Amino acid sequence: MRSPAVIARSLKKRYGDVVAVAGIDLNVEAGVCFGFLGPNGAGKTSTMQMIQALAAPSSGLLRVLDLDPAAEGKQVRARIGVCPQQDNLDPDLTVFDNLVRYAGYFGVDRRQAQRRSEELVEFVALGDKSTRRIDELSGGMRRRLTIARALVNHPELLILDEPTTGLDPQARHVIWQKLRELRDQGITMILTTHYMDEAERLCDRLVVMDRGIILAEGHPRDLVASYVGREVVELRIAEEREAEVLDGIPLSGQTSERAGDLRLFFFEQRGQLTEQLRERAERANVAYLSRQATLEDVFLRLTGRELVE
Repeated sequence: MRSPAVIARSLKKRYGDVVAVAGIDLNVEAGVCFGFLGPNGAGKTSTMQMIQALAAPSSGLLRVLDLDPAAEGKQVRARIGVCPQQDNLDPDLTVFDNLVRYAGYFGVDRRQAQRRSEELVEFVALGDKSTRRIDELSGGMRRRLTIARALVNHPELLILDEPTTGLDPQARHVIWQKLRELRDQGITMILTTHYMDEAERLCDRLVVMDRGIILAEGHPRDLVASYVGREVVELRIAEEREAEVLDGIPLSGQTSERAGDLRLFFFEQRGQLTEQLRERAERANVAYLSRQATLEDVFLRLTGRELVE
């Protein structure tokens, strides 16, 4: 049985008086896709930097691939691959040469680097673009090349920072398929993303972070069931009209919240109450929507709906 790819216990990171990571516990099992979700300032970036051996923990225990990143950072970095949020590809080189050059940083000899680069351009469906320069590629092609570059050293752990930000739906789906193939090959992946549908599709397990702590952890489907339920009813209704529309419906104890001009109700399933809400909304000419609960509902319930910048 493979050891966990990442283990953290009471992991903390401080920058002066600022606590970026406030004592988190993690177990990232080998061979899974593990997600980190959270608003800006949640502590995700600081956690990723510690895992990549780019920043030392202030306190607590951290092991990556059975190594201590603070003491064995070079060995950790040799065994992981990183796909950064920004495409920092070399614009003066071709697709193929970007991969060959990057492989050299890991001490791969040129013949092996060329062979590995040939494999990777085919894997990310860029074989017919291998002689093109970077400025000739679309955004989706550049992201696929950045993922390929992160794989040149045969990493045991692949870290993906916002891998599909800014891409069109077709490009996102192509990248998702490639990431699923990597997971099926046994590569452990750590994913940070602001796209909740991406996390739902790719992650076997994830955490929701905010203000340096972990608020929840689990499989996306289990988190939705635990924190929201299965059905969400949205009423677009001003707060002062709520009593007029909802009076007499037995909603005492029913989980709900207000978000601007929306009142949201969370149910385990459709039933008598959701039907009563629909009928009342129709009579009062109030917009009504009944939909399946999603990971985005969990995220907003746990971290709040106010914009944090």
